[in-house]
This record gives sequence, C-alpha cells and structure tokens, in this order.
Amino acid sequence: MTDTRAEKSVPAGPATPPGTPGGGAADALDRRDVVVIAVLLVASFVVILNETVMSVAIPVLQVELDIAPSVGQWLTTAFLLTMGVVIPLTGYLIQRLGTRPLFGLAMSLFTAGTAIAFVAPGFEVLLVARIVQATGTAIMLPLLMTTVMTLVPPSRRGVMMGNISIVISVAPALGPTVSGVILDHFGWRWIFGLVLPIAVAALVIGLRMVRSVSPTSPARIDLVSVPLAVLGFGGLVYGLVGLGHSAEGGSHLPPWLPFLVGGVALVVFVTRQLALAREDRALLDLRVFSSYQFCVCMVAMLIAMAAMLGTLILVPYFAQTVLDYGPTQTGLITLPGGLLMGLAGPIVGRVYDARGPRVLLVPGTIMVSGALWMLTLVDQETSMMWLLATNMLLCVGLAATFTPLMTAGLGAVPPPLYAHGSAVLGTFQQVAGAAGTALFVTVMTVVAARERDAGVAEAAAITEGVHTAFLVGAFVSLLLVAVATLVRRPPAEPAGPGDPAVDPHGADATRVP
Repeated sequence: MTDTRAEKSVPAGPATPPGTPGGGAADALDRRDVVVIAVLLVASFVVILNETVMSVAIPVLQVELDIAPSVGQWLTTAFLLTMGVVIPLTGYLIQRLGTRPLFGLAMSLFTAGTAIAFVAPGFEVLLVARIVQATGTAIMLPLLMTTVMTLVPPSRRGVMMGNISIVISVAPALGPTVSGVILDHFGWRWIFGLVLPIAVAALVIGLRMVRSVSPTSPARIDLVSVPLAVLGFGGLVYGLVGLGHSAEGGSHLPPWLPFLVGGVALVVFVTRQLALAREDRALLDLRVFSSYQFCVCMVAMLIAMAAMLGTLILVPYFAQTVLDYGPTQTGLITLPGGLLMGLAGPIVGRVYDARGPRVLLVPGTIMVSGALWMLTLVDQETSMMWLLATNMLLCVGLAATFTPLMTAGLGAVPPPLYAHGSAVLGTFQQVAGAAGTALFVTVMTVVAARERDAGVAEAAAITEGVHTAFLVGAFVSLLLVAVATLVRRPPAEPAGPGDPAVDPHGADATRVP
C-alpha cells in the first residue's frame, strides 16, 4: 500500500529555464517542507557530532576504565563498523517505511544509545551504547539527503546542500572541541549527558513536525542480501580499521582475512543486486553507478572524506602525545576551522547554484591539498598557530568541496533512485572515514615503531611517523585535485556561466559512454 502521507515530489527536470540561476516563485519551498528539512538538519548535526567525540576522550577513558589502547579504540571502531553495515540498508528502509517513521526509529535508537552511554558502568556497556548510537546515526544522513533531493528544486539544491555540508563536515570537526571542554570540566559521562536532552527534544519535536514526503513501496526485503551486505561492507570497514590495530599489535586476526571475507561477500552482493534491480527488488540499487558524473563525484568524495577524518584523528593525537596539550587545548585546534566551515557552507551553495561545481571544486581541492602539504612540516617545535592555520585552510577547502560533490553527484541520479544514491553516498563516506583513519594511523604507527627500534626517543619517533603519514596523505590529495576537474553540473540543473552540463561533443555527461 502506498503511504497516503506523501504529499509532493519534484519533477526530474529543471523548475526554471536553463541559465536562470536562483529560480523564481515557482521554485519557492513550501513552509512545511522547510520545517521538515530544518528538523532533519538539526537532528543529523546532533547525531553526527558523536562520530568524532571519542578522538580526544579515548586517552582519558583508557585511564578511567583501565583498558588497553587497542581496546579503547573499539569505541570508535565499533561506531564506524556499525555505520558501514547499516547505511547500505537505508535505501530500502527509506522506500519501505517513509520519512516520519524512519526518523522516529533513527532518533529513538540514537537517544537510547546516548542514555545507556551516560549511565554505563564499564567499557562493555559503553561499547554496546556506541553501537546503538551508530545505528541511529547511520540512518539520519541518507534520510536527510533523500528528503532534500525530493523536496528542493534543482536550481536551489546548491544552497540546501551547503547546509548539509555543515552537518557532515562541521559536526565531525567540532566533535574534538566539544569533547575536550567537557572532559576538562565535567568528566567523560557528560559527553553523552549534555547531548541527551538535545536528542530527546529533537525526537519529540521531529515526531510532531516531520511528515513523510515521498511515496513508500510495499517491496519485501531480500533476506539473502542483508547478510551479504553485513559481511561485505562490514568486512571492508573492519579490515580498514583493523590495519591500524595490526600495526599496533592489537589485532588477533590476520589483516588480510576481513578483506577476503568482505571482498567475496561484496562480489556476491553486487551480482545479486544487479539481478534484483531488473525486478525493482534490490536492497541497494546499483544502477546509480550508470551515471558517469555520480561515479566521479563518489571517487572525489572518498578521497576528501579520508583526508578529513584521517587528519581529525592524527592532529589531536600528535598534539596530545608530542606537544603535551590537554584535552581542551587539543579540541580548540579544530574549532576555528569548524566555524569557518559552517559560515562558508551556505555561501558555497549559492555560488554552486549560480556558477556550477568547477569554480568551487578546483580551488577547494587545491586548498585541501595545500593544508596536507603544510602538515608534512610538523615537528616537536610546531606551534598551535601552525596547526590552527592548517586546520582552517583544510576546513575551508573541504567546505568548497563537499557541497559541489554531493549536489552534482546526487543530481545526476534519476529521482526514483535518490534513496539508493543517498545510501551509496553515505556508505562511501563511512568507508572513506575508515580508510583515512587506517591509512594515517597505520603509516604513523609503522614508521614510529621503526624509529623506536633504531633507538630514537618516543616523541621524535611519533613525530616522524606523523610526518610520514601526512606526506602520504599529501600525495593522495593530488589525485583529488585531478578528479575534481572532471566534475560537471548535471543536465537536469540550469547551467551556470562556463559550466556546461554536457561534454564538448554533445554527449550526456551523466551517462557512462
């Protein structure tokens, strides 16, 4: 049965004549639609903030809960792993349940996890709480993306995606700051205790104001696809995160085993989804990859997210272990950059609507690369001002990168596949986060261990490891700059000056040749 609460959907074509950025009265959003998007934005910010709060808290928890470093890291690892497993299922859930019921489920899970974490008597219960939190978090961002793509006309999506970029980039950037201040003044439990009333308020207000905005489908879930998705995406994320644990000697599994299990499961999963898509029964519809522009944007998003989360993990670690900063000082390193990112988001969105993605992506990715090259110069005498400057440059670059990639990528997907495109985007972001963390931590750990074996002092060994990790990240960032030049505005959106929606030969730029 179709959900009778669905009230509107946006046509696939442009709402205004091509070349008319900004649109007119026909593009105005209904007040109820604005309320739905606003509530989802606030809720998503709250839940995603928790993705990085542990980066500063783990050293404190290791002491207070008497756990080894490799054990404490599971508070972040389990969160990432759960996100990687749940996000691929959200495309089906959005189509099956609708916006309002799924919002209620996501926020209820997140609120329950936060409450359990606040009263957790020890590590085991805290770990379970983080998993429950992550389950709700995994649902929120794809739900927000799909709702925006459904309600917002193409000519206004840039501004709205600029607001979403605040959620996916500013929230993780502010996580260490919030965590550091709370740890120094209240204790680790209040990382969750102060968020709990906000989560409860978001849940209550959301259930009153959020409505379902797209038709639901009665399709049954393919029971074979679910365990394949869990093994495939879970194995890949576990393998990436486990690389860092293996380098630290904290993993009991051969590092290749999760990749083998995940790789085999993913091959079977992909094969099955392609077959089920012909009957519109796919758990994750992979026809979104028939869009060339979507593929290009996902590759760029993968690199950008890896750079962001890898940096957000390594810079606080370097500040605490080498420069001997406290939690609050460490957290404040990311604050100015996070604020700049928040201020830049809506501006970037307006520029995208007027001029398209390339005018933002090229300078944005160059700034990201420049920040990583600056971080290769860190040493034991590095000042906080240098770390602040590099973080600010990185955040402004990411602000100019995420919005065009999300808007152009999802805009190239046919409207019936928005939910699946959002799920793929969320999955790529999570895999990228795990990959970036694994890459930076593993390189740092291996190099630092080699230096220690050669008789180098601990601080100098870690510094050399951090330097090498950022050097690898800086070289990878050059690929991001190259990929960014390939992104074009989707044909369904009005083209801005110098931003053709089709290639010079007249072929549809959103389709694989």
